[in-house]
Amino acid sequence: MIRPTESNKWFVCPRPDPAAETRLFIFPYAGGSPAAFNRWSVDDIESQIVHYPGRGSRFSEPPIKKIENLVENLCFAIQPLLNMPSVFFGHSLGGLIAFELVRELRRRNLSQPNTLFVSACAAPQFPDPNPPIHALPDDTFLEALKKFNGIPSEILKQPETLKILLPTVRADFETVEVYRFDSSEPPLDIPIIAFGGLDDERVGRERLEGWALQTSSIFRSRYFPGGHFFINTAGDEVIASIAAEV
Repeated sequence: MIRPTESNKWFVCPRPDPAAETRLFIFPYAGGSPAAFNRWSVDDIESQIVHYPGRGSRFSEPPIKKIENLVENLCFAIQPLLNMPSVFFGHSLGGLIAFELVRELRRRNLSQPNTLFVSACAAPQFPDPNPPIHALPDDTFLEALKKFNGIPSEILKQPETLKILLPTVRADFETVEVYRFDSSEPPLDIPIIAFGGLDDERVGRERLEGWALQTSSIFRSRYFPGGHFFINTAGDEVIASIAAEV
């Protein structure tokens, strides 16, 4: 069983590695928890998975519905773990959180990651063309979620479990849908690598390639088989790509 780092409830480390030379910080998607990434493993890299409130062992805590509040908490919590080179990987909502955390670390003159990986996440300067769904009635909200193909089939068959999970997922979508990008800051000066799904109808190529404008350093993109949750269908390829870049 994976457990939150004893001194830090914001991060879960599935396999501590004292010999690791790099830390990979993983920022889950809306509704995601550390359990979704506990099998991700890269040689010589220690994974630290962000553990948002409102799920898992933090279920009793209310979800945080604004990215700036999440980032403020994470900026404080992550500092003891920035004692070695790091990279950030964020999928969907996690991509925006990772990006804004890098900007906050820069504002405070703290250590930044060597590379930012954004996955299934549109560049922040693009308004979201998709209608907001966080305030929809439960049945309609659930139908909208099914289009992402991100809810395991076994969960869909458990109405009581879904009833427990929906408020947290709804709060996470609100986090995305009320987010507003501040364009007054300069681009980052670290490489940004954008991952996309070949069949992702929510985040198309133009909106993914727009991340090139958010860095004055290297930008690269790579596309994998699958839709918005290609990390489930092409997970090994994604992990191998991260390892190759690191």
